[in-house]
Amino acid sequence: MVHPYLFLHFFREILAPLGISEAGADAVVYTWLIIIALILVSLAATKRMAAVPSGMQNFMEVVIGGIENMLVETMGEHGRPFFPLIATLAIFILVSNLIGLVPGFFPPTANINTTAACAVVVFVMTHVVGVKEHGFGYIKHFLGPIMWLAPMMFFIEVIGHFSRVISLTLRLFGNMNGHELVLIIFFGLAPFLVPLPMMLMGVLVSFIQAFVFMLLAMIYIQGSLEHAH
Repeated sequence: MVHPYLFLHFFREILAPLGISEAGADAVVYTWLIIIALILVSLAATKRMAAVPSGMQNFMEVVIGGIENMLVETMGEHGRPFFPLIATLAIFILVSNLIGLVPGFFPPTANINTTAACAVVVFVMTHVVGVKEHGFGYIKHFLGPIMWLAPMMFFIEVIGHFSRVISLTLRLFGNMNGHELVLIIFFGLAPFLVPLPMMLMGVLVSFIQAFVFMLLAMIYIQGSLEHAH
């Protein structure tokens, strides 16, 4: 999808010689914009750390504390080492979703390459954690509870694990891309007031999709930590 109303559309011509499509250029440019913005927010929140937080530090502590509590409730105390990954994904996806509600900005999560990259990160981390935790015994997660069914169960489980990547990718991409298309249509037909209800709904969708992605990432990693039965 090529967005017709972007502020940074001129980067399309700059990135075109690299073989990047217009839609891909929009996703790359706004992904880097979000990364830079998050770095600046992090620096502002940690520049003057205080025992009694205020301002940006107070806001970020609420956000980080909420994600940490959800992580511990879902995965238990042994899930704390994965907090940096889960928090990074959650915040990046949420901001990527919300930025599309600002006229002239493109949500990177409305491009399938962005959502696929996030899904692959979760997929790889899941199995890296499984191998690190169980060693060669991690293969038992793919063999099922009955040994004589193990060969068939192995292929079923492998397909199931790869389908997680497709599921994570398409769920986030489909929701954000669909919402972006609706907004473009409404802005083209009636740019004033009419798109507001869809934009308000977009805030809810943005939070829900970030939450679902984060929750599924935690569940998948938690599953790789458990012992096979």
